[in-house]
Amino acid sequence: MNKSSLLKMSFVFAATTLLWLKTYIVYKTSFDLKIESWKQEFILFINPLSFLLIIFGIALFINIKKRNRYLIVTSFIVSFVLYANVLYYREFSDFITLPLLFQTSNIKDLHNSIFELLHVTDIFMFVDVLVLYCIMRHRNKGSNEIIYTKKDKRAYFILVTSIALVNLVLAETERPQLLTRTFDREIIVKNIGSYNYHIYDLLLTSKTKAQRAFADSSEFVEIENYIKANYKEPNQDFFDIAKGRNVIIVSMESLQNFVINETINGEEITPFLNEFVKESYYFDNFYHQTGQGKTSDSEFLVENSLYPLGRGAVFFTHSENEYRATPEILKEENYYSAVFHANKKSFWNRDVMYPNLGYDRYFSLIDFDVNENNSIGWGLKDAEFFSQSVDILKTLPQPFYTKFITLTNHFPFVLEEEDKMVDEFTSNSRTVNRYFPTVRYMDEALKDFVELLKQEGIYENSILVFYGDHYGISENHKKAMGEFLGKEMTPFDVVNLQKVPLIIHIPGITDENPLVVSKVSGQIDVKPTLLHLLGIETKNDVHFGADIFSTKKSDLTVLRDGSFITEDYIYTKSICFDKRTGAKTTSSSCEPYEEKVKHELEYSDNIVYGDLLRFYDGTSYNEALTGQ
Repeated sequence: MNKSSLLKMSFVFAATTLLWLKTYIVYKTSFDLKIESWKQEFILFINPLSFLLIIFGIALFINIKKRNRYLIVTSFIVSFVLYANVLYYREFSDFITLPLLFQTSNIKDLHNSIFELLHVTDIFMFVDVLVLYCIMRHRNKGSNEIIYTKKDKRAYFILVTSIALVNLVLAETERPQLLTRTFDREIIVKNIGSYNYHIYDLLLTSKTKAQRAFADSSEFVEIENYIKANYKEPNQDFFDIAKGRNVIIVSMESLQNFVINETINGEEITPFLNEFVKESYYFDNFYHQTGQGKTSDSEFLVENSLYPLGRGAVFFTHSENEYRATPEILKEENYYSAVFHANKKSFWNRDVMYPNLGYDRYFSLIDFDVNENNSIGWGLKDAEFFSQSVDILKTLPQPFYTKFITLTNHFPFVLEEEDKMVDEFTSNSRTVNRYFPTVRYMDEALKDFVELLKQEGIYENSILVFYGDHYGISENHKKAMGEFLGKEMTPFDVVNLQKVPLIIHIPGITDENPLVVSKVSGQIDVKPTLLHLLGIETKNDVHFGADIFSTKKSDLTVLRDGSFITEDYIYTKSICFDKRTGAKTTSSSCEPYEEKVKHELEYSDNIVYGDLLRFYDGTSYNEALTGQ
């Protein structure tokens, strides 16, 4: 490309350069992308360039009068996409996916959370668009009459292709089989850039949309063989000890395990749960395994023992699939099933998903008395929610399987002064500071809930399962969390913070023989564990979890991003850590598990994307359904 061509394309290059530099600055200031070498830094620096040159290069083919307008509008749109990722990353330490954008019914309910994520300095995210506009306004009239020859265009796109190839070659040498690691968005963004990542995400979405149509029973046979080979026999000491009891599950919003038996300014954060675990089976090495679907993902894990998707939420993208969830299984044991959640019934598409999971009734916002005095933040306060729910619960036919989803301990963790029972923490993170009072409030509400169950005569013949649904404090607040925990946070510590409480309480049994179970486990293990406690065999069930009480259960828990935890190691962000010391260890220590982890995530994804459970009749696959 000669000097004349470069001068003619100066405005295109100006638009590209401004957005390129801004993107790199955002990478370094708004995303926590670990860089370990000059080569990785160079890849990160150049990876936005090919996309920007292509998208702005389209201007070379546009009518002269519309060309500059195209450049301005395109710059704004691309900047907005970048900014949307910044906002999402601030809360979830992750990047937006296309399936997530289709969850538009959730957006109107998120206004408080989104407002909390806005910063005054965000205005600078669009300064380059203003600069570009000023350049356009002050260009001399002759510059608007530039004609690009075929030779100019050819030279331009040869340059673009060269840059893209250099980026891909460097990325592939740095991270072999890069584009097969669909569950690790950080790795993909680091190597091909945030914009190319969205193109890649679009291709993946198109591929998965077609996957169901082309799926057949042969795909399920391989998965079925894998699941049967990994089945773990129940521990007979615990099998059927809760047979015939009512099941009461509580999804404890954003509750992480580190608060159990912890204090703030000398005050217990969870005084009720601290005592409750002493009368229960308490699993202190239990992890949430959610993805972008957060609470809905935890529900999917707990009731299906399948992994959530790496992109979007199953509740939205595959709500009409065939599933074999716990409510449906218990229906065969004459259980009545219901969900209690004082939120809009369409949030997370629950009104569509719940019937498909086998639920008989969903008590949503319209079934509760919600007003300004008894609600805050996301809706009905937990204490009032439990009180109104028990009034309904006592009218249900027994035995029942019920699930209660709390709300008060939800980001941005807002609470009225009269409801605060502990002080806020003091740090530069409002999220961390406000987390502890809302946790303490939920703990008190749980105490009142158990008392109400006792008063109504429901408690004695029930099994209570309390679990944390997902993290409350994301990785972006690790500095403040480090201050609270008194340590400098590493990726090892971040994974440890993904532990959430699992508490199983069986009156007359666990209060007499409580246990602390430290076996590595996760939400995917709840379904087989609960069914075995109820005396229901799961040998022919399709699930990836294992009964936590089984003496043959392996110490391996897989997180949705590909991280995993074993008895001795934690693997995350391509680093293997020794659990005893928290220090990095040789990658060979974790390598024996990597293939199994990859298979588990892929098999589970194939079940969901291909709707493969339609080929399963409960004991074996059904060839007659092939191709339906």
